[in-house]
Amino acid sequence: MKTLIKPALAAVLAVTAVTAPAIATPAMAQSNERVAVVNVPAIIVNSSAYQTAQTQRQTTYAAQLQQAETRRTALNAQLEPLVSAFNAARAQPNADQAALQQQAAQIQQLQQTGQAELQQILAPVALSQAYVEEQIQDQLSTAIENAARAQGYTLVVTPDVVLFAEASHNMNQAVLDQLNALIPAAQLVPPQGWLPRELREQQAAAAAGQQPATQPATSGR
Repeated sequence: MKTLIKPALAAVLAVTAVTAPAIATPAMAQSNERVAVVNVPAIIVNSSAYQTAQTQRQTTYAAQLQQAETRRTALNAQLEPLVSAFNAARAQPNADQAALQQQAAQIQQLQQTGQAELQQILAPVALSQAYVEEQIQDQLSTAIENAARAQGYTLVVTPDVVLFAEASHNMNQAVLDQLNALIPAAQLVPPQGWLPRELREQQAAAAAGQQPATQPATSGR
């Protein structure tokens, strides 16, 4: 049967070639702009820092990864007979719908509990990946600017706005080279208490919203 419990961390699809389609829009084509296209996600996962961290993480977090795999196997073994019994009961003529709903609810609850357990076990692994990606992203803008200036491009776009272009517009490899020079390796283990940028910004916004508003001074008459 199919695996019922999915890993809390989905494996990142390896990108074997850093390529991206590109297009100069009509407005661009009529100008003197030199347009380049950069596929940011592909560059990140192909960077030296990212690839090295992926390898190191298997060793540094081996205990958590093994614990998660053991727990996932046990959860699947627990779910399999329940799912088989549910499917058999559902296939019966005049199946008891109330009983089926109860069985389905039990299976769903077990799946949700299992997912939560796996996410908790793998939380340090997920935090490590976020930490590495943020370090890479912090250098990405500089890498793009350096590559664009070195190759004489005046405008850089992403594949999201591109339908077609010649291969000469693809600047992925140049950006990747610049990025690898800026950050050949990243720190794997985040410092104690570190949070991803999005969560830090949310906390800062919440803290700012809790501060009392300053009352304007009034002058007496």
